[in-house]
Amino acid sequence: MISQYFTDDHALFRQTVRQFIDAEVVPHTETWETERRIPITIFERMGELGYLGLPFPEAYGGTGADFWYSVVFLEELARCGMGGFTTAVSVHTFMAINHLFRVGSEALKQKYLVPAIAGQAVAALGISEPDAGSDVAALRCTARLERSDVSGDAYIVDGAKTFISNGMYGDFITLAVKTSMPGATTPGASTLGLSLLLVELSSPGVTRTKLNKMGWHSSDTAEIRFDGVRVPVENRIGAEGAGFYYLMESLQLERLVAAIMAVSGAQYALDLTLRYLHERQAFGKPLAKFQAIRHTLADVATEIAVAREFVYSTCWKHTQDQNVVQECSMAKLFASELQKRTVDTCLQYFGGYGYMEDYPICRAYRDVRVGTIAGGTSEIMREIIAKMIIDGIAFQKGYESKAIRN
Repeated sequence: MISQYFTDDHALFRQTVRQFIDAEVVPHTETWETERRIPITIFERMGELGYLGLPFPEAYGGTGADFWYSVVFLEELARCGMGGFTTAVSVHTFMAINHLFRVGSEALKQKYLVPAIAGQAVAALGISEPDAGSDVAALRCTARLERSDVSGDAYIVDGAKTFISNGMYGDFITLAVKTSMPGATTPGASTLGLSLLLVELSSPGVTRTKLNKMGWHSSDTAEIRFDGVRVPVENRIGAEGAGFYYLMESLQLERLVAAIMAVSGAQYALDLTLRYLHERQAFGKPLAKFQAIRHTLADVATEIAVAREFVYSTCWKHTQDQNVVQECSMAKLFASELQKRTVDTCLQYFGGYGYMEDYPICRAYRDVRVGTIAGGTSEIMREIIAKMIIDGIAFQKGYESKAIRN
């Protein structure tokens, strides 16, 4: 397919990723879904192939590839048929270690980023809490600074995080914590007092509980408790008190990643359905010949094509370092809702077989439901968009907290 965004090199890369997915991921679907765990060996294999280092410089073991290689990788990842696997890998690469790369110290990068890119360590991102999700300012997990001439200065972390992808079997977590309260005099602290800490999940005081999810079975999702967990001051990512702004800065990439995978996931469901419709007979002819089905899927294919072009346009603006707060919110909203509608529509045409676990469309149906919740709910996306187009608020690039009225 000729495209203004992708080159022949991107097309060749797509072929290699698809071959990898087909040969080394898809055959393990039933095992990983049943065991509800992805082996570290597949992360190591992706690290060996350079897939986990696409956005990162060669100095840390990455490939330093342009963003369109990441787009290709995410699209092919979403076609594996396992929402859990897709999520685990994308969270690790594009969310959990993104902050570490952007504002972490060189020592932290060498110790944690390098093995993460190599697939030798799996990362998680800890934001959501039992009583706080989208409202980042309401987070309650705390980190109290304790000074010691003997053991060294450290933060003492207390609290809980939930719905954490890679949280059960991951090696470390980028953790959002309250290091000071509003009005505190801690040097460098923002009014919100949020900071980011890198915490090893094997540390004393860390307790992990695996959550039993409706979908995304192949990935591990956990609730994690921190009881007096000692974290060296050197493990702080960036400046103390600046965590809120770091999180806001990365939300656009997270939503863009979600939109890319949602469009590809919708196309995957449509492709499954088209193959089935040509094979399945009813009343003496293939289901693909029934006008009601044909016209419905024509609409679905059109919506997917429109969504894809909008997402690609937003990706291009992202590569040009433009302010894409509104576009990323729109893309995440539209693409995730579209994928949910698409899978629901497609499953209908499988009839009773669509309700059977032996059919990939069944897994797609239970996996897709969380798409309009994870990474920012559709309601939050609508509110951001509404504030921009109705209230005349312009969010500065990367920092949704700093709104300027036009």
